[in-house]
Parts: sequence; structure tokens; C-alpha cells
Amino acid sequence: MSETHLVIAALIVGTLTVRLAGAALGQKLPSRGGWARALNALPGCLILSLVIIMLTNGGPKEWLAAALALATAVITKSLPATMAVGVVAVALLRNFA
Repeated sequence: MSETHLVIAALIVGTLTVRLAGAALGQKLPSRGGWARALNALPGCLILSLVIIMLTNGGPKEWLAAALALATAVITKSLPATMAVGVVAVALLRNFA
């Protein structure tokens, strides 16, 4: 077996190990109580922290894109639409404004 085949086999084993460990851990997580509420809020908290970091390090273009995304969120109440407007606004403002 060549070195390439060994690397591929190791990557397969590593990927399966991580996925199976995640599935096993996911079954052990609580479905009720304070921990469950905290874990359910986690994705939103992570997105918010990333946005806050980008805004504190960004300039007027990023703030304008955030304002457009916020307006979209308030008007449509749609997460996909808000994310799409935010991403497109940042891309357009950074590249063309």
C-alpha cells in the first residue's frame, strides 16, 4: 500500500471517529432543563459573537451591511433572507463602493 493510500485510510478513520463520537455525545445531551435551553441558544450566540467581532473590527461598509441585514430581519422575519442580504451587502460594499 502506498503512502497516499495510508493517508486516505487515516483520514477516513479520523472522519468516522469524529462523526461517531459526535453522535454518541449528542445522545447524552439533556433534552430538558437549563442545559438544554443553553445548548439550544448556542448557535445564535455563536453567530452573534461573530457578527459583533466583525462590526468592532469593521468600518462604515460593514455597519451599513449590518443595518441592511437588520432591516431585512425586522421586515421579513426570515433568517435565510437576512443572511443573504447581509452577505450580498458586504460583498457589494467591499468590492464596489
